Amino acid sequence: MTTDSITAVEADPRDRVHAVRHRYAHRGDRATVQDWAYTVYLSVILGAVYVAPVVYLVRTTEALVSLPSAGAATPVACLVAAAVFWGAQLTGRFWGPLVLKPFLLHVFMSTDLSPTHYLGTIARRRLGYAGLGTLLAVCTATFLATDLFDRPGSALLPQSLAVAVGVGAVAPVAWLWGQVRTVRENVLLAAAVAVVAAATALLGRSALLGGSGPWLVTGVLAAAAALLGRSAFRSVRTVDLARLARESARAAEAQTFAWTGTLHHALDLYRPQPRGLTSALTRPDGRLRGHLAQGAVRAVRTRGRALAAAVFLPAGGALLTLGVAEPDARLATLSWMTGAVGVYLGSGWTGESWRGLRDELTLAPLLGEWWGGLLARTLAWPVVAVVVPVGLASAVTVLARWPLQGGGPSDAVLLTAGSVVLVLGARFLREMKMNLPVELLLPLITPLGDLSAVRVFVWQFDGLVVVLAGVLVMNGMPSASGAALIALGAAACCVWAGLRRTGWSLRPLVARLGRV
Repeated sequence: MTTDSITAVEADPRDRVHAVRHRYAHRGDRATVQDWAYTVYLSVILGAVYVAPVVYLVRTTEALVSLPSAGAATPVACLVAAAVFWGAQLTGRFWGPLVLKPFLLHVFMSTDLSPTHYLGTIARRRLGYAGLGTLLAVCTATFLATDLFDRPGSALLPQSLAVAVGVGAVAPVAWLWGQVRTVRENVLLAAAVAVVAAATALLGRSALLGGSGPWLVTGVLAAAAALLGRSAFRSVRTVDLARLARESARAAEAQTFAWTGTLHHALDLYRPQPRGLTSALTRPDGRLRGHLAQGAVRAVRTRGRALAAAVFLPAGGALLTLGVAEPDARLATLSWMTGAVGVYLGSGWTGESWRGLRDELTLAPLLGEWWGGLLARTLAWPVVAVVVPVGLASAVTVLARWPLQGGGPSDAVLLTAGSVVLVLGARFLREMKMNLPVELLLPLITPLGDLSAVRVFVWQFDGLVVVLAGVLVMNGMPSASGAALIALGAAACCVWAGLRRTGWSLRPLVARLGRV
């Protein structure tokens, strides 16, 4: 690089940012060709084993969601756009487009460049990639789940593509907004999005637009992307650089954990810290409160997780009950699986009791081996916190759909209870997870090649795999009692495997649990 070129680079902030990023991208420890080849190979294997059969099955069956007219497509488009917008906002709160490598951010902060120059330049590029990825994801989901692409000559096809482009334009803006704006502003924007989506859906279904509801959705999305994008980029110059440095360091550490096979450790970095209500754990006389009261207080100390659990558990219970009672097999299986996944996610947000059990099973007892009441102390709250809201939501759903058309109430109760037991077993298996076992890294030679990476992938998401596989097996059973027995057996296997992960076998554990 000559002196003239250096001077030219220094004259333009955008070129200076590009030069720094170019030099950093070509450093010595960057990904090699072999690394990229292995990533491509793993993606192909996962696609051939998991994605291709699902795509073939979906495309050879009737569409999951039929949208014959613009009036039917407009509410669905509004719901999808709002969900993508909220998801982008939430993602921005944890991992926004301004998060950089810690060293690269330190270099930029040490220069005379303003945050608008280097953060704005990098954000524009990332938002472009995010918009393209969102567009492809929305088009793929539309192709797989609806019948809009089954009619090439329909007027809904160009309207659907326009809505997908609008979602791809507004999602990156929401991603940036979620990072640069405060929590209060994000909540207000989310509420405004809900109001606008409801109004647009109602107006799109009316006869005033004459079948142009999707075009209205596209116009609203375009206007939102323009207005919010301008406001979000103006806020880049006011970003708290110290907070951004902490977020970048945490993201780098999480990425290291994820690439080395311990994804659950990476997710632990984003667990919110408990706040307040410490004195509520004890009674006025100084004694500890009951197990349920302690669990409830600890759950409320992380308000965001408690709120998420309060939403996911009843919603999952309702969908779960709809799935076991729905006479339509296609909708029943999807609703059943979605509800089970919702309950599984909500069960992990009920508090830190699962982690407390793992710590008591694995860490050294500093105050001696006093094991009496271990299960009551650690499992009373998470079990009650899952069973009660799911049971109430299931009861309300059954009463709302009475009489049931897919079977008797006893079958629905058995299937719902079996699914909840399966979910609790899968959650126990996931929370007892320690470091990645070395034996999983050994080669697993098959006609398709080495599938050890697939085995590691399954280990990372073992709880979710157990829930989905268990629901599919239960759905294939001819009787509800047989499905409930399958769920009970799977939950018992999960408990056994979870105990083995902590280094305990059943006999010595039972002996120690009896000590008081």
